[in-house]
Amino acid sequence: MPQSPIRAIAFDAFGTLFDVFSVTALAERLFPGQGDAVSRLWRLKQIEYSFLRTLSKRYEPFDAVTESALHFALSALGVSAGQAQIDLLMAQYDRLTPFPENLAVLQALKADGVPMAILSNGTPRMLEVCTRHAGMSGVFDHLLSVDTVGQYKTTEAAYQLAPDAFGVPAREILFVSSNGWDAAGAGWFGFTTFWINRSAQPPEALGVAPAATGTQLTDVLDFVRRHRQH
Repeated sequence: MPQSPIRAIAFDAFGTLFDVFSVTALAERLFPGQGDAVSRLWRLKQIEYSFLRTLSKRYEPFDAVTESALHFALSALGVSAGQAQIDLLMAQYDRLTPFPENLAVLQALKADGVPMAILSNGTPRMLEVCTRHAGMSGVFDHLLSVDTVGQYKTTEAAYQLAPDAFGVPAREILFVSSNGWDAAGAGWFGFTTFWINRSAQPPEALGVAPAATGTQLTDVLDFVRRHRQH
């Protein structure tokens, strides 16, 4: 357990609060037999494009990156799609399903008086729409989008949004992500990190380990309550 107090929590959004693979059902209806492959390659290229654009200083907002990744995935899989189908899948990103335990956990943390933020690659509009659809409006003190700095995670400028918003050092902020690469980047930056390993993935071989791991957001609540008692 880390020695610094937990004074605030910053959550990743996509994959952590919202299930990015909840698009699979719609993709399967649109492209029978290909839904799972489409959703997985779409997500993979979405992350890859965010890295490439930041490394090359060619930032585009996350909704544009997401649509570009979708076009690639469909093309790579030989799936023929019209713009109407593209639009349906993109609209589904505004209605991603939250993981079932998340709202109750977030409400419990709020009741405990823990300041909370989302720190995400998503655009401000994407974050506002997704949180509203998930019933999370008013839960967070800040919706922090990397759009304001024009750099995706894992850059320092992206992570710095949280210490600036909370007014506390990074080590006193618990950063929560289900993405191993994001937890690693946040650890490098100086956050105390919690990795939600929902799908039993191996740890990233990057020489940095999260302060704690779990399989769902309930584990974060338990960790924070234990830690704040010390």
